[in-house]
Amino acid sequence: MNDTPNSNRTHIAIFGRRNVGKSSIINAIANQDVAIVSDTAGTTTDPVKKAIEINKIGACTIVDTAGFDDEGELGELRIKRTKKIMEAADIALLVFDANFNDYLLELKWKNELTSLEIPVVAVLNKIDLNNNYKQIEQNIKDVFDLETISISANNKINIDKLVEAIKLTIPKTEEISITGHIIKEDDIVMLVMPQDIQAPKGRLILPQVQTIRDILDNKAIIIASTFDKFENALKALSKSPKVIITDSQVFKEVERLKPKESLLTSFSVLFARYKGNEEVYKRGAEFIDKLNKNSKLLIAESCSHIPLEGDIGRVKIPNLLKKKFGFDFDIDYVAGNDFPDDLSKYDLVIHCGGCMGTRKHILNRIRICEEQNVPITNYGMTIAKINGVQYI
Repeated sequence: MNDTPNSNRTHIAIFGRRNVGKSSIINAIANQDVAIVSDTAGTTTDPVKKAIEINKIGACTIVDTAGFDDEGELGELRIKRTKKIMEAADIALLVFDANFNDYLLELKWKNELTSLEIPVVAVLNKIDLNNNYKQIEQNIKDVFDLETISISANNKINIDKLVEAIKLTIPKTEEISITGHIIKEDDIVMLVMPQDIQAPKGRLILPQVQTIRDILDNKAIIIASTFDKFENALKALSKSPKVIITDSQVFKEVERLKPKESLLTSFSVLFARYKGNEEVYKRGAEFIDKLNKNSKLLIAESCSHIPLEGDIGRVKIPNLLKKKFGFDFDIDYVAGNDFPDDLSKYDLVIHCGGCMGTRKHILNRIRICEEQNVPITNYGMTIAKINGVQYI
């Protein structure tokens, strides 16, 4: 279970004021002490994530957030982080305190969640401390138009009903295959995977691992090599591969050497469809031709990592752009949950493949770009466009 990538898990985010029992609810659902619980308001200062398995849902990540009534300068920063959690949430638990009846702040957050099309379950906690909780439960139903699950996290009352409500509320989404649209059973698929300084020692990067598993699920045959052994690998085959999937960094070189009859794509291009919106990314890539020396770009990564020599986002793509246009662009870089709310100063957003982000997370970023009429594309399509590579 713990080997399921965080980005492929159903994300359940818990929102509420300080000290309404969000951490206790996580512990009750997970049945173990994974979040710090205290009577002191504001104990959770940063999002806390717990990987669990829920029957009939599968692998999930429950996210505990700081109270949205936090105060002071640090409190504002925590609230901003809490809002960022919304971008990746598949479902939200909005927690109410049975000893409190002013819910204007909760209504504001419910409306924000609804605007992002995130389904919400209302959770009335601490019913063991208020014998009149039924009236509060009815008030929440009337004002918020939400079915309300009344619980006591500390006493484990109605936790089973809460889990059942989560199961019923999680949106049913069609599972997307990474490669199923381009391969069929018994097709030969060649993977070209350079193992350079960017590759983690002793293991493959996540997009490669996920693509390999997806090809196996589609009952196709996998041949894999590094780029320096690509030609030798082709010679070892009795017939050409149906599809060649390469690291985008050697897109141009693989296109030059591949058999004419073999279809070509890259891990990043496949992830444009798997994690994002392929058509939006294609339109964004076409905009590259319209860039000029006054254009300002944003390069965004869905994970935080220390850039190494030859980093694709901070080194290789800027260098390719400079080679194509003859000048350096003004580029801002963001990573992890950092993504500007205001994109008005940017002419183009170039996003990573998104392997470490949930699909909801990446689609929300695409939505922000589209709402502000800022083109967005991803690394693989950017490299293909600059190099004139034809891919499927």
